[in-house]
Amino acid sequence: MDQFIVRPLFSDGPVHWYTPTNVTLWLFLIVLATLGLLVLGTRGRAIVPTRGQSIAEMAYGLVHKMVSDIAGKDGLKYFPYVMTLFMFIVFANFLGLLPMAFTVTSHIAVTGVLALSVFLTVTAIGFIKNGAHFLDLFWVRSAPLAIRPVLAVIEVISYFVRPVSHSIRLAGNMIAGHAVIKVFAGFAAIAAVAPVAIVAVVGMYAFEILVAFIQAYVFTILTCVYLKDALHPSH
Repeated sequence: MDQFIVRPLFSDGPVHWYTPTNVTLWLFLIVLATLGLLVLGTRGRAIVPTRGQSIAEMAYGLVHKMVSDIAGKDGLKYFPYVMTLFMFIVFANFLGLLPMAFTVTSHIAVTGVLALSVFLTVTAIGFIKNGAHFLDLFWVRSAPLAIRPVLAVIEVISYFVRPVSHSIRLAGNMIAGHAVIKVFAGFAAIAAVAPVAIVAVVGMYAFEILVAFIQAYVFTILTCVYLKDALHPSH
């Protein structure tokens, strides 16, 4: 599990809150990669798009349709925020697959901040847009009156568990995949099982490429679902 250890960049001492670390470095590279694709890759705005422009336009269209379909037209106001989340997680996951890279989304400190920011943002939007009517989200009017209080308690608990499940899902999948690759890579040093281990590493790596995208997609979809609840809280 040493691949997930946070280390200082310029010393061997302890890590403080102000210490530049490998996490700091890869967060910076993620920002540069995102800017490179969305800004530099689309600056020409060619009618016949380049490869970079095509990827950027596909990402834009994917997230735009996701927000529109799930959160509705009202949700498009918050499209830049959702797009930023998607691109950050996609690049964090994919860059983490490079040799000697550090996967920042394997740390709950990173995914927890992302999930908590979504939770606080949609909660604030819900109260700002709907006022006290936002609490209708927890009152299931379609259920029989006798069981509504019980359902309300369940809904409240479910709501406050959202940032926990939202963050652990992403971090857990990143940790599990990288750990399995590392295990298979360790077996590759044993001559008797090296061919099988190498094939397993290649197969698992291909699977992790798929997981890297899917986890960013799932995180973004859940963000859109939470945004829909904030904009339209009535059951």
